[in-house]
Amino acid sequence: MSPIKLSHIGRAFVLGELSSSTMAMALSQFLLFVILFNICLLCVQCNPNYRDALAKSIIFFQGQRSGRLPPQEISWRRSSGLSDGSLAGVDLTGGYYDAGDNVKFNLPMAYTTTMLSWSVIEYGKKLGPQVAEARAAIRWATDYLLKCARATPGRLYVGVGDPNADHKCWERPEDMDTVRTVYYVSAGNPGSDVAGETAAALAAASIVFKKVDPRYSRLLLATAKNVMQFAMQHRGSYSDSLGSVVCPFYCSYSGYTDELLWGAGWLFRATNQMYYLNFLKSVGGNDGTDTFSWDNKYAGARVLLARRSLVNNDETFGAYRQQAEDFLCRILPNSPSSTTQYTKGGLMYKMGSSNLQYVTSITFLLTTYSKYMATAKHSFSCGNLLVTSRTLRSLAKRQVDYILGDNPMRMSYMVGYGPNYPKRIHHRGSSLPSVAAHPQRLGCEAGFQPYFYGSTPNPNTLIGAVVGGPNQNDFFPDERGDYSHSEPTTYINAALVGPLAFFAGRS
Repeated sequence: MSPIKLSHIGRAFVLGELSSSTMAMALSQFLLFVILFNICLLCVQCNPNYRDALAKSIIFFQGQRSGRLPPQEISWRRSSGLSDGSLAGVDLTGGYYDAGDNVKFNLPMAYTTTMLSWSVIEYGKKLGPQVAEARAAIRWATDYLLKCARATPGRLYVGVGDPNADHKCWERPEDMDTVRTVYYVSAGNPGSDVAGETAAALAAASIVFKKVDPRYSRLLLATAKNVMQFAMQHRGSYSDSLGSVVCPFYCSYSGYTDELLWGAGWLFRATNQMYYLNFLKSVGGNDGTDTFSWDNKYAGARVLLARRSLVNNDETFGAYRQQAEDFLCRILPNSPSSTTQYTKGGLMYKMGSSNLQYVTSITFLLTTYSKYMATAKHSFSCGNLLVTSRTLRSLAKRQVDYILGDNPMRMSYMVGYGPNYPKRIHHRGSSLPSVAAHPQRLGCEAGFQPYFYGSTPNPNTLIGAVVGGPNQNDFFPDERGDYSHSEPTTYINAALVGPLAFFAGRS
């Protein structure tokens, strides 16, 4: 007897068309299918393909590009934002859209760039064939950040596009018809936070390109120094002068001291100049923290600086090592000083909206500090809990594996990875038909019906995009309108590149 198509079983059963023997055979086939399908899911869960996920996590950035696009793997995107900067008489084309919208916010974009650069610096050898694509992703951002820093003396441009107008539309980047307002900080309207992060990005990238493109590296570093000097001399938060357009989107809730530490830390790493070390000692910022994100850089700065204590055995940096370990004690689930929640499925849970941004950023610090500890053969204690490099590595692996599918939903939260992933992500370009499929323009509100409010899967796959993630009950509804869980961002992905390379290099 030939196999029975599974799709016919339900209809035949309802109509009474199957004999008892045929029904038994059909049911056995169906159960075998279910078992094999679940085995397939378990294989993906238990043995993640970190190398595949790594490649896809970097490809994602192609889908976020603004400006004139080269031929690329994410071919459904086209050039956009080609007049950016024209309202200010400058060229501000390029860079990235930060998430599912069509605005360029420089604070998260610069943080994205810093984290991508740190990934290449720490895990370059483990990136393998993906290192060239990672450098290309960094350069797409730094070419734009250089324009922002160098276009007009005394100004640092920090964003393009009116977010309030943009968020009233659901249209492709290629069809944008909202005003592309240009925003900047200056001596009279300072922004030490966005300037410090921009300096960090340019300084970190200068290390990435030091050997492969020395001339470009020198340009990045020289610009980083100038921007950092501006951040140090003209202190203030960009939220104070640009609050109506950066808040609540990317308001600098943590203030700017953390970005001064972060920027100076990266310039010290790039130059080894005592000037930046002396500034670090003077800037303060000793508050404890249990998070790390585009807004709050304290933990990242401390791990970055603690490297000198652990790897170089330089006790000048011992205080940063202690602060980094205090932070880790607030993260580890079995630590007596832990202030971090975990879901029943084992996911670190920091915030209801876009929680995976905190998970990937903190996981980057876990793998990186674990690496430093292994090099130094170092361990530390959180109360009565002994912490080794393996302790941090195990927690990091649990977070990465959860994101890739080892979770109660058996869902990969990276689009295009594994057999089951989000299909209705909150992303204009992905959710609307491409220019190739629909050459006619789609205006500001044309995308809402039927695309935004519809339940059909997105027509364009944004390969590698990591979404905001599940709720505190490990549940993910996969609804396009639920931006807090279904929207991908550049900074979620950027922080995941390093951990994926770390585990790809070990497998």
